[in-house]
Amino acid sequence: MIRKHGSAIWEGTLKDGQGHLSSQSGVLDGVAYDFRERFEDKPGTNPEELIGAAHAACFSMALANILAEQGITAERIETRSTISLSMEDGPKIVNAHLETTIKAPGDEAAILKAAEAAETGCPISQLLGCEITMDAKLA
Repeated sequence: MIRKHGSAIWEGTLKDGQGHLSSQSGVLDGVAYDFRERFEDKPGTNPEELIGAAHAACFSMALANILAEQGITAERIETRSTISLSMEDGPKIVNAHLETTIKAPGDEAAILKAAEAAETGCPISQLLGCEITMDAKLA
């Protein structure tokens, strides 16, 4: 079993406090985040942005693997995952929308079918437990 970790420290109230987050690899090391970065579009990171990056990375890797199993080597998979946080009835992630552009040789229908398999099959999609939607196209 593979185990990776991230950590966070929060000090203060929700609106006036501040936190710092780190990752096991050290890529994130004491990165600041706070209420305004999450809810008021202040520049900086927030949990939804980090989930979006993780989702886009996981989907792209899953798609590359599915294509490789079909003998197709993708030249480039460019993916964005937009995480929607609803404030209705308390904060809840309600949607993750993938937008992906795939540059790969081969049959377009087969490549798009592989993208559909990665949409629901990547571990982060499975973890999210929300509606996952996707727009996929070939470059």
